[in-house]
Amino acid sequence: MLFHMSIAARDPRHVAEVVAELWGGEAFPFPPVSDNGWIALAGDERGTALECYPINVVLRESAGDADAHGEATGRDDLTATHAAIATILDEPAVIALAAREGWPAKYRKRGGAFGVIELWIEGRQMIEVLTAEMQDEYRRSVTIDGWRTLLASVPPVGTPA
Repeated sequence: MLFHMSIAARDPRHVAEVVAELWGGEAFPFPPVSDNGWIALAGDERGTALECYPINVVLRESAGDADAHGEATGRDDLTATHAAIATILDEPAVIALAAREGWPAKYRKRGGAFGVIELWIEGRQMIEVLTAEMQDEYRRSVTIDGWRTLLASVPPVGTPA
């Protein structure tokens, strides 16, 4: 089970506030890693959270008995890191929220098995947003047996179709 994860953002506060809105939760400052870190809390029974750090901050291992710490790198790159998150909103509301923010968003069907809304936070960081219906599809299809079936039907990368 995923309890929390972190992403980098140009405007960590705003991103945390928008994700909190998707969840029906709340956003708060998150100072342990950086002076401009924010956290979106879903307010659910699992303590689901998304930490949002400034885009130029990376986590580094600390020596001895200390927590990992943030370090500004001055870089502003795209990333493969993404998450699939549940929302209390329906698809039109998610698309409207994305339009309000000026962030690209579109419905996609992953492998013909489950739907997601690709929401591109700040136009650079993908979050897959799943409505209640999409969450049901996901739970039905992303299982160990389901994955085995998928792998058996997909040719290896580089194999002509």
